[in-house]
Amino acid sequence: MARMYTHRRGKSGSSKVHGQDLPEWSNTDKDEVEKLILSLNENGHSNAEIGTILRDQHGVPDLRRVIGMRISAFLADKGNVPTYPEDMMNLMRKAVSLIDHLSSNRKDLHNRRALELTESKIRRLAKYYQSHGRLAADWKYKRDQARLMVE
Repeated sequence: MARMYTHRRGKSGSSKVHGQDLPEWSNTDKDEVEKLILSLNENGHSNAEIGTILRDQHGVPDLRRVIGMRISAFLADKGNVPTYPEDMMNLMRKAVSLIDHLSSNRKDLHNRRALELTESKIRRLAKYYQSHGRLAADWKYKRDQARLMVE
């Protein structure tokens, strides 16, 4: 499938092998892994950072096979739901940095286009999250308030 705003095709990647057990060297103690997730979340790490830390430093190759759910679902069960989803916050951070860049470089047309595409992605994600109940139905993206939401 082609990408949305370019004429290139997407990169194909490898997929995980299904139906195999976890290796013997892996950390498969469910209670210990759950405590690690909660402590890393309290320290301010995002879901992606938590997964990377568990994989690289604690030897957990596949978290879903150990605890039976994704990190975000586990944290939602424990009551640690962020106000905005992580992917939307990353896009808003990118938009704020582009706005800052364009305030000092007004003729940078490439980054002006990049800002338009980023804001379009934010609006599409907002529509998705509103339909699934993760955002309020009357929530709108505004450039002026994006900086306040990110901080």
